[in-house]
Amino acid sequence: MAINKFVKDTIMSIEIQKGVDKSGDPVFTKKNFSSVKEDASEENVYDVAQAIKDIMDGETRSTFITVSSKLMKA
Repeated sequence: MAINKFVKDTIMSIEIQKGVDKSGDPVFTKKNFSSVKEDASEENVYDVAQAIKDIMDGETRSTFITVSSKLMKA
């Protein structure tokens, strides 16, 4: 039995500092940007994330890309 994988959604996330904890260490949350084009290159997604980071209020950290797929019988 063959199984096919279909990309359902691609999301870019950027970690943004939302404050500090009791020890004074930074606390981060993720801001998600959905509906990233399936054929977007990693370099283009990274460049867009960097441009967004440049205009965001607050410190930023890592950039993530999450791809959700659906598995179906062929």
